[in-house]
Amino acid sequence: MSALFNFHSFLTVVLLWICTCTYVKMHFPALLEQRTGFRGFFWKAARIGERLSPWVAVGCLTMGVSIIFF
Repeated sequence: MSALFNFHSFLTVVLLWICTCTYVKMHFPALLEQRTGFRGFFWKAARIGERLSPWVAVGCLTMGVSIIFF
């Protein structure tokens, strides 16, 4: 089943996307300097990961536990 039709999978993909963009911005900041256009989506995800990192971390931990045990 596609991640678009399964809410649990969709949340997992979104959390991984936010974490990946934040990681890339930390190591290669020049890649995500552009705030508009196609790269703007990645910049926004990296910004969410930077500013809401405790909530993103809790979300990743919760999703990891739910994937392992349920």
